[in-house]
Amino acid sequence: MVDAIELAERMSVGGRIQELTGAERLMGTDRVFRVWSASGTRILKLYGTPARERRESHSLEALAGIDGLPVIIDRGVEADTGHWTLFEDSGRWNIGALPENARTARRAGTILRAVHETSPTALSNLSRGIDQEWVSVDFMSTFRRLERYRAKIGYRPDLLERARAVRPPFASEPRVAHTNTVPENFLVDDEGAVTLINWEWATLAPPEWDLTKSLWLMNLKAGPDAAAAFGAGYGRSIDPIQLDRWIVYHSAMMLVYEAESTLRRDRYAYEYLIAELERAVTSSQTAN
Repeated sequence: MVDAIELAERMSVGGRIQELTGAERLMGTDRVFRVWSASGTRILKLYGTPARERRESHSLEALAGIDGLPVIIDRGVEADTGHWTLFEDSGRWNIGALPENARTARRAGTILRAVHETSPTALSNLSRGIDQEWVSVDFMSTFRRLERYRAKIGYRPDLLERARAVRPPFASEPRVAHTNTVPENFLVDDEGAVTLINWEWATLAPPEWDLTKSLWLMNLKAGPDAAAAFGAGYGRSIDPIQLDRWIVYHSAMMLVYEAESTLRRDRYAYEYLIAELERAVTSSQTAN
């Protein structure tokens, strides 16, 4: 029986590998390794399910030609470890770990704009995608799910009622979207080139979904200058009221994801999301 580590070692020179636990955390059940080869380092990704590999490979094939996307070297399947893909190494840094680096943040914004400008027909397996109706319904559904975890997460009892009173955010027509544009998914190499990784959940969605999530978390993790540079690279700003309504939605979705994760958490893991949900709800209610 060949396990994930054995497979990674087999693809390396001299068995030199490094498991990237941070990347594994972002991708749930996937496992990711940096492997050393004769021509440099490569990234080996082993998928938790065949569907994850199919979605990612389809997305990257559909978006071929856009600068700043991962480059596939090889892919295959093993009887014991399942589907895997070997990528070019996109770098050891991410934008979240490079505070106030305006140049790389601007490049990240440019990449996302190019993705959104791609014809929706590129993802030919989708006929509708996430639209305003979907967002409005899921906005309320997210808070119903979140209610189940109040004891686990520890938010104030009145917070959900106040959040439900917020208007759902505005969603324009669906475009090709990544849907998880957190700063950790924008990798940066030693030359400053930026790559947007992890395409398993790409779909058709309003561009505001990606843009607001990027601006929000870029501001928190890399600083306001980086967020401003990202917006300049993207070429569009977001009305502050709409940004806060999207933050209400994003933070609630992320809290649900964290609460439902099989990884063990204590209450401190939820604190910044609760604080952001509280801030954005208060700001949105003031605007209402």
